[in-house]
Amino acid sequence: MLLLHKVNYLWMVNILEFSFSVLGVTNEITLLKLEQNTCSIITTLKGHEGSITSLWWDPVQRLLFSGASDHSIIMWDIGGRKGRTLLLQGHHDKVQAICYIQLTRQLVSCSADGGIAVWNMDISREEAPQWLESDSCQKCEQPFFWNIKQMWDTKTLGLRQHHCRKCGQAVCGKCSTKRSSYPIMGFEFQVRVCDSCFESIKDEDRTSLATFHEGKHNISHMSMDISRGLMVTCGSDRIVKIWDMTPVVGCSLATGFSSR
Repeated sequence: MLLLHKVNYLWMVNILEFSFSVLGVTNEITLLKLEQNTCSIITTLKGHEGSITSLWWDPVQRLLFSGASDHSIIMWDIGGRKGRTLLLQGHHDKVQAICYIQLTRQLVSCSADGGIAVWNMDISREEAPQWLESDSCQKCEQPFFWNIKQMWDTKTLGLRQHHCRKCGQAVCGKCSTKRSSYPIMGFEFQVRVCDSCFESIKDEDRTSLATFHEGKHNISHMSMDISRGLMVTCGSDRIVKIWDMTPVVGCSLATGFSSR
């Protein structure tokens, strides 16, 4: 028996002409190549800050979607071997279930607080930048509080480090006084951006690329019948709901079914 680590989520898919399993482990996804009597690690995907709670594989575009307890969703372009990752942030509780509708290029996600989001994935989105590290603000060059040498040399008090979600630079609070949504990068609610990035974001850049709906119960699981545009959710409140999603996800146009 091969024991790798604690596993919170296990899923098996067929990608790139061979089978492998996807292990959701705390905040990582481990890809294992499964052979007749052995398995080997292909790679590990790191990006979430919370444990993996849901996965969805799209065999057509070869995209892997993961939802996590950090309230975020990540799209991994692993099948296309392009190395792209897209971050989606619009939920306010852990993401419990996701479903990608390939016909309409939409992603449906449900969270523990009853939130239901429908993401438009049929657009060119931007990747969120890697956060840069620095001992001083990359805008005003004031030292951060751990930069003792610069504080001593300049006789200044160190500042707290923040990061601009648009450019990824390490900045102080004085240089990042603004907040803005930036849906093309996946930020559907307002996040910290540096003042210069805030000025570069136009009003049309803040137009939402997702719709949000209230499920009105604590969703723990979700399943969709894509052919009919129906969704079933069940929650920790022991309630099961059946949703007609055709007006939202456009399944009626894609499959010929009309809204009821």
